[in-house]
Amino acid sequence: MALSALVVTVGVALGADEHDVVALTHALTEAGLAVTGRFAVDDDEAALEQALAVGAAVTVILAGSGSSSGDVVRRTLARLAGARLILNDRALAALAEQYRRRERALPRRAERLALLPQGAVLWLSPESDPAFVLETGGRVIAVLPRGADLAAVVRQHLAPFLAGRTGPGETVLTRTLRTAGVSIADVEERLAEHMARADAAITVLPAGSGDFEVWVRIVARGAGAAETLARVEGEVAAVLGEDCYGRDDETLERVVGRLLVERGLTLSVAESCTSGLLGHRITDIAGSSAYFERGVLVYSNQAKQDLLGVPEAILRTHGAVSAPCAEAMVRGICARSGNPVGLAITGIAGPDGGTPTKPVGTVFIGVAVSDDVEARRFQFAGDRSSVKWQSTQMALDMLRRRLMRRGV
Repeated sequence: MALSALVVTVGVALGADEHDVVALTHALTEAGLAVTGRFAVDDDEAALEQALAVGAAVTVILAGSGSSSGDVVRRTLARLAGARLILNDRALAALAEQYRRRERALPRRAERLALLPQGAVLWLSPESDPAFVLETGGRVIAVLPRGADLAAVVRQHLAPFLAGRTGPGETVLTRTLRTAGVSIADVEERLAEHMARADAAITVLPAGSGDFEVWVRIVARGAGAAETLARVEGEVAAVLGEDCYGRDDETLERVVGRLLVERGLTLSVAESCTSGLLGHRITDIAGSSAYFERGVLVYSNQAKQDLLGVPEAILRTHGAVSAPCAEAMVRGICARSGNPVGLAITGIAGPDGGTPTKPVGTVFIGVAVSDDVEARRFQFAGDRSSVKWQSTQMALDMLRRRLMRRGV
């Protein structure tokens, strides 16, 4: 039976850790472990300790070593292990070398970054902050740095370490199918027969706060794992249909960008409550200048009128948080940019501003593709950052579905 593994992210806003978690989950599964849980906690020692109380043979913590979350992790693990924090000379030397290559002076806080619980084993990678692993109470706890270098740490240290503990020989292959706009209950019902099959393990996982993104993980083992995985993936993808937007580390923004390029279309966006997050996600993809033309941030009613031409009558009658306003915003950004494709988001991200008829989390999203305009209302759960992330996720999904139906 596979060892259980737990993934814990510390001090990360919802969605910001998505790439890291996907990379980690694949590494753990392919090392023969079963990922049985995922927690996201604040920079709080009590919250982290509570998350670590969940029984798992292996726990992997993602935290920035140079941030407050790194301090929280080091102190918490030292206390749980009954160990002192000691200065690791190799970690300090590695940090000094990193700063030297960047032609920057080693900060005074560097010694704090090189403190590790006594008994921890250091893992070093050339372009990454130090990682380490601690074995305590019969458990393995690995602490990895967040960021672009995580893949190297997983490849060089975590995967070989875990492979050595689970034994050689068995081939384990995984595929993650990502869905949007459907609930976990709906996905589980549609895949009920497949989840009972014997040739592959199929798990349905919530991918974040709210009920708007679900992942389906397929694990195939043994000599025929590649053929089994390909067959099962095809069958499951057929059941999911249009709700499945990508595989493994494909994000919605990357998929939407590809669809725009294939159709020779350009996109402009207008944002209110998401404060530029939608534009950031789209332009965070290399090559996005080929399909993204502009974005405007219109927080006030006056800005919506001045920059997008939203009629005062709409704002007065329906309010800024309404379907007519979202539709006027997306029509306005398309008209002013000359682009056939547009997205607009307006809503109440919280924590204040809600009313009985429009509570916190109420968001309206407008999408336009060649004069075909639609505006929809959503009710998102969670804190401010969660509402903003879910709003951009659903905006991208609405556009994805429109583009797919349009064809190339």
